[in-house]
Amino acid sequence: MRELLRLFGQIALSRRGPQDLPASPLLLAVTVVCYIAVYFGMGTLLPPVDSWRSQLFVEVAFTLVWYAILLRAFGKPERYLQTTTAMFGYQLVLAPPLIAIMSIVRRLPEDSGWAMPVALLAIALLIWTVRAGTYVLKAALELPIVACVALIFAEILASQLVLLLTFDPTTTAG
Repeated sequence: MRELLRLFGQIALSRRGPQDLPASPLLLAVTVVCYIAVYFGMGTLLPPVDSWRSQLFVEVAFTLVWYAILLRAFGKPERYLQTTTAMFGYQLVLAPPLIAIMSIVRRLPEDSGWAMPVALLAIALLIWTVRAGTYVLKAALELPIVACVALIFAEILASQLVLLLTFDPTTTAG
């Protein structure tokens, strides 16, 4: 397990890619369960919004469906297991610092001297997340970086739309 987390860390750092993972339904399932467990654990300690548990499951389902459709649309359905495992894997590694920072951002008063540095750190982590996802997509789809960035932003926008349509907008994480 430690070696797998190290590999996910390397993917998050854009040093390895989805091609370095085995195409295993079991590995994808274990990665998704670990992803849910980490978000559940961190969310329990630092709950972001009221309906975060339900939103987590909707986001996981959306991600699984999104990449099935995306890879099929680009004629690469055989890369689904590795790509989706890589997506959940690098996010699994980045989840604890991202959740902690986002929780701090939500709790800090705007007039706090820490608000700006913490917000900048949150933005840096979000950029890192987009960068890592772009790298995974580039390896999976063999598209230019700009197209992969656009697809990552399309995924983010589409998932937020699904959350807005599924949950009360006052409880949807941003």
